[in-house]
Amino acid sequence: MTGGQVAGLIAAVAFLILVIFIGIFLMRMTKTLGEVNKSVKTLTGDVDVLSHQAENLMANANELLEDVGEKSVKVDPVFQAAGDLGQSVSDLNEATRKLTDRVSGSHKGNRGNSLLTKIGATAFGLYLNRHKKQN
Repeated sequence: MTGGQVAGLIAAVAFLILVIFIGIFLMRMTKTLGEVNKSVKTLTGDVDVLSHQAENLMANANELLEDVGEKSVKVDPVFQAAGDLGQSVSDLNEATRKLTDRVSGSHKGNRGNSLLTKIGATAFGLYLNRHKKQN
């Protein structure tokens, strides 16, 4: 064998080894890509399920918000009535204070005291009459 033939034989063996390694690499890559493909399919299925569940959740949330909105409209008059009642109680307290001031005589000395005395005497008289009737 000549030097050129030996060099050709070495090149042929090197090329054969290169082809074998490329074949092994491609087989491993095929296996890895198959597993990646399976993982992507699984993830796609999971994402689809999650997307569907999120869509249902959003639909339920929208229904709940509409329901709460409708119910809050129904409850508004109750709060308005409570506010009006508070105002009425405040007005009643103010009127009671004014009446108490007039009856206690804080405006005109003796006139109020005599009125208070008359009211007390009348109430006491009614109490005594009632008490006598019961015995």
